[in-house]
Amino acid sequence: MVTLERLRADHADALLAFERENRAYFARTVPDRGDAYFTPSGFAERHQALLDEQHARVCHFHVVLDEEGSVVGRVNLMDVADGSAELGYRVGERAAGRGVAKAAVAAVCRLAADEYGLTSLTAVTTLDNPASMTVLARSRFLRTRETVVDGRPGVHYALRLLDAPRHTP
Repeated sequence: MVTLERLRADHADALLAFERENRAYFARTVPDRGDAYFTPSGFAERHQALLDEQHARVCHFHVVLDEEGSVVGRVNLMDVADGSAELGYRVGERAAGRGVAKAAVAAVCRLAADEYGLTSLTAVTTLDNPASMTVLARSRFLRTRETVVDGRPGVHYALRLLDAPRHTP
């Protein structure tokens, strides 16, 4: 259904097109990245910064590709430390509601344990993002506490990777 590829320099053009196409859609549930992010130079600078973080193994960034090889989402493991990382993901509007986020989260959980040596993940979402809450719950993340995300009420989740699904979705 979906394929994850570790973020590379040659993903930049397709990723910028994906982000531009979905800007308004994403802004409904997550803070907008700001106008500078969507300019060719601003995006190139940010993309290189992500690649640098990935090279330092501070983060693991991935693009989510559909059957035709088009970017339909992103799934990331950020702030890697002490066997843990924070999960973040976004799926474009055209792929929403088709199980893409759940499949991408399952795939990155397997990578986190098998390739990156992580033992736990955390995630945060806002209360007004029920789709994300559903993906996390179906991926066996447990609600741990309420929080605030960019001034909005949210929920913090955690997953011990030993508890994560090990099958291919």
